[in-house]
Amino acid sequence: MFEAIDRLPVAEEHRAGYKRSLYKHWNRGLDAADGCDTRREVILSEAVDAPAVAAGCKLTGGSWRSAYDGLVVNDAARLDVDHFVPLAEVFDSEQTPWSAERREAYANDQGSPDTLIAVSAASNRSKSDKDPAEWMPTEASYHCTYAATWVATKLRWNLAVDEDERQALLGTAEDCAGTTVTYEPAP
Repeated sequence: MFEAIDRLPVAEEHRAGYKRSLYKHWNRGLDAADGCDTRREVILSEAVDAPAVAAGCKLTGGSWRSAYDGLVVNDAARLDVDHFVPLAEVFDSEQTPWSAERREAYANDQGSPDTLIAVSAASNRSKSDKDPAEWMPTEASYHCTYAATWVATKLRWNLAVDEDERQALLGTAEDCAGTTVTYEPAP
């Protein structure tokens, strides 16, 4: 993981001008014919036990395991779909300002299993827009995967890290021998 962290450019964050509305999210998803937006498609793809899907992509039943806190969730309404690297952090980390199309592509990225993740609403709200220097999942067994996924997502989208974030990732990597970072660059 150290080698992957070393490939991340280090730069100061720039939050000025950020608005969540810059990132059009929950578009029609991968299958426009299924009636499900990106959010619901992610929830469906991550179900441990698949929910029933009614008209308008209304989900009933099913179960999910929230990786951030280890909770088993039995109601899709209690899930949030988290942008693994939060939208505000993406804005902070853009090397050059992104176009509206690139921002929408990130906000709805299902081309990687890592960009979006279904987790308990409580854990997502605890995380908010924090980076690994400020927040780590309460599920300690997920820390190595979390750090590797964070790095992979940043590399996929050519995003920078600030120095505190980099140091936090390096510190986590010390306990993650054998954890590899894999990603494909975003189109």
